[in-house]
Formats: sequence, C-alpha cells, structure tokens
Amino acid sequence: MDKNDVKSQLLSSNKNSRREIFGKTITIIAMIIIIIVVVAILFFVAQKGLLTFFENKVNPLDFLAGQTWNPIQMSPDGKPLVGALPMFTGSLIVTLMSALIAAPVAIGAGIFMTEISPKYGRRILQPVIELLVGIPSVVYGFIGLVVVVPFIRKAFGGSGYGILAGVFVLFVMILPTVTSMTVDALRSVPGFYKEASLGLGATRWQTIWRVLLRAATPGILTAVIFGMARAFGEALAVQMVIGGALVMPTSLTKPASTLTSVLTSQMGNATPGISLNSLWTLALLLLIMALVFNMIMRWIASKGNINK
Repeated sequence: MDKNDVKSQLLSSNKNSRREIFGKTITIIAMIIIIIVVVAILFFVAQKGLLTFFENKVNPLDFLAGQTWNPIQMSPDGKPLVGALPMFTGSLIVTLMSALIAAPVAIGAGIFMTEISPKYGRRILQPVIELLVGIPSVVYGFIGLVVVVPFIRKAFGGSGYGILAGVFVLFVMILPTVTSMTVDALRSVPGFYKEASLGLGATRWQTIWRVLLRAATPGILTAVIFGMARAFGEALAVQMVIGGALVMPTSLTKPASTLTSVLTSQMGNATPGISLNSLWTLALLLLIMALVFNMIMRWIASKGNINK
C-alpha cells in the first residue's frame, strides 16, 4: 500500500468521522428541542391550571366531584361552582363506548386483511382506511349533525343530541387508526407461530383465535388504548353532536358535554379570573389523562410475550 492510498483512507475516515459527529450533534439538538417544548407545555398548562386551587381557593375534591359548572356564580358558602364531574363522566362514557364498538370491528377487519383475504382485502380496505384517516374532524362532526342526529331523533325520540351521537361519530373517527395498528400487530407475529399451529393439525380459525390473536394481544390492546386517547381528546366533532348540556349524563339520548366540548365552547368568552382559570384546570385534567393513556400503552407494549 503506497502513501497515496494511506492518505486517501485517512481523508475518508476523517470525513466519515466529521459526518458522524455532525449527525450526532443534529440528533442531540433535535432531542433537546423536543424535551424543552414538552416540558414548557407541561409547565405552562400546570401553572395555569393550578391557579384554580391556589388563587381561587377551590378544593380539588370539589372540582373533581362537583356536579355544577357555573364559574360566574358562587355557592351559598362563597365558593365558585366549578364541578367538572359531568364533563369528565361524559368524556369517559363516550370514549369507552366508542372503543368497545370499534375494537371488535377493527379486529375483524385486521383478520380479514391479513389472514382471510390478504390480497383482495388489503386492496379494498387499505384505501378506505387511509381516506377515513385523512378526513378532518369538522367533516365528521357535520356528517354527524346532518345524518346521525336526525336518525337518533327519529329512532329514539328527543332532540337527537347526546352521548349516543358522539359515540357514533367517534367510532368512525377512531376505527381507521385502531384497524391500522391492529393489522400491524397481526403482521408482526412471527410466521413460524402459524406454521407450527397448522403443522400440529389446527384449523385456520383455531390458529387465528388461539395463536395469532394471543400473540398480537399486546399490540391490539395498544391500538385500542391509542384510539381511546384520541377519542378522549377529540373536541370539535363531539361538540357539534353532543348537545353541550352541563349536567350529569342520565341517558344516552339526552344532551351532555365532555371536557373538550366545554373547553372549545367557553374558552373564547372566558374572562380573566375563575372562569379562565377553571378552563385551564380542565385542560390540565385532559393533559393528565393523555399521560395516563400513554403510560398504559407503554406498559402494554412492554408485555409483548404471549399470555400464558
């Protein structure tokens, strides 16, 4: 090896080293920026949301368990009427019901796309799923307003606005997300699981039910929790069909409200003081629930083995 070859190798090594250092630097800077943004958002929302308890002297238990929401009025003992239980209950009911309906439909669609008809099923369903994902939430809300609400009004009576209308809208909204993640979970199952099951004489349905679904259970549960997180934080579409009544939900067909619907409807007219501070507290509650959903997803993802 002559001197020219040695010099060229050294130059190439130096270039690669500089590129590696440059790439690591850019990555570290991007990571630091993301951490700063997340911490800043958490700090800002927490600072604003806690003013209700420290500045306006509202008991946290009264805020979470109270059933009356009227920040501009005071109770007989001089405390603001900021009970978030009706909105929190409405959010939970809408989220859980939409997830319960979406989960079996998404699992069935995922099985069809991956096992029963992988060629034709994916060609048909994949464009439909991508189309549903790309539709803005306001379009879902408008469709719910002109289709779902009149249907519920004719079928069950009442105004048509309520939790049931919100459930139908959210079901359609989270279905493509849950379906896509379910398909990914089923496709991530090692192929030898299926081959071993069929080799032992199991039928295709027995293999799907007792092997593939069990192996993909953590991924499917993660998909359902992810869909619940999106449903819990959805604002505009739910606001358009749920009715906006600040009362405890007593019927699926009566107007109710959620945390996000109250935030979107009252934030623009809130005045500085307890009215604005209480809305920031609702935002903090939403942020905490998002963190809870994220922690649940991470915990489920860590349980990636087949349940025994």
